[in-house]
Amino acid sequence: MTASLLSLVVPVYNVAPYLPRCLESLAALNPPVDEIIVVDDGSTDDCPTILAGFASRLPQMRVIRQENGGLSAARNTGLDAAHGKYLAFVDSDDFVSPDAYADALRLAEDGQLDMVLLNANYHFEGREKDYPIYADAPVTGIVPGREWLRQRLRAGRFLHMVWMHLYRRDFIEGKGYRFVPRLIHEDVIWTTRALLAATRVRYTGHIAVHYRIPLRRFTPEQSQRRLQAIVDSSVVNAEALAAMSAALDDDAELRALIDEHLVDGALSVFHKLAKMPDREAAARTLCRLRREGFLRLLWRHARDNAQRRRIARHWLRSWLAGAGK
Repeated sequence: MTASLLSLVVPVYNVAPYLPRCLESLAALNPPVDEIIVVDDGSTDDCPTILAGFASRLPQMRVIRQENGGLSAARNTGLDAAHGKYLAFVDSDDFVSPDAYADALRLAEDGQLDMVLLNANYHFEGREKDYPIYADAPVTGIVPGREWLRQRLRAGRFLHMVWMHLYRRDFIEGKGYRFVPRLIHEDVIWTTRALLAATRVRYTGHIAVHYRIPLRRFTPEQSQRRLQAIVDSSVVNAEALAAMSAALDDDAELRALIDEHLVDGALSVFHKLAKMPDREAAARTLCRLRREGFLRLLWRHARDNAQRRRIARHWLRSWLAGAGK
């Protein structure tokens, strides 16, 4: 087995302050990988210059430039270009450990795995101590993906980050998985769907990725656009999770766990609405969510009275905001 088994897909868009650290970490991988596919999604900052500066240190890096289409489109471009037996994704504002994928590749080959499930650190840029995303998840042997999903949902601690996993490429291609264009939190659909379909996965607990949590400041206009995009994407994600849940006729427990996870995540929409600077736009969006059936969807999938009370409260607010329209 050699590291040529692995293709890394790295979407890049206007991350010049963080890109050098990411590329440095890829150059330090041991063993090195033979294919790094960087998709420059129309960067307008110094990212192209930075990438050119690393060309000699990363001769296995191939840069594909395209018009800006969003993170999902960039990842899809990378998927189409990949040749490795296995795939992993790296976000260009994060960085990886030197031994990020070595053991995962060995386990994938030895166990003929569909996915190897890894861990990551939250990286706070020195503001506070970094700590792992999964602090107490037990290492597993080879299990079906849905069993690991069940374990995480039971624990109330499941994150969808696509870059926390190594994937067998023919598993992904055989299922026809693609990222939904222009969707925020696009990992939700991808990761849940992959885990439900994978028959052989293994969680190692290894810290492969360092997930940067930057301090961000937005203008009111930027904040409004960002929050609106998150709300709209959350509706799409909730509908997709509802469809996955409905297909689990043979597993009542997992269906209930996904429903609970769906509703808990979707209820965060209302916190986003409360933070919108444009209060009229927030009120219009709340009314639209009621008219289009989003609140009914949450009510159907609610698992307990606490969730139902929260949904009912937002339903009432939507009526008051729109005078019943």
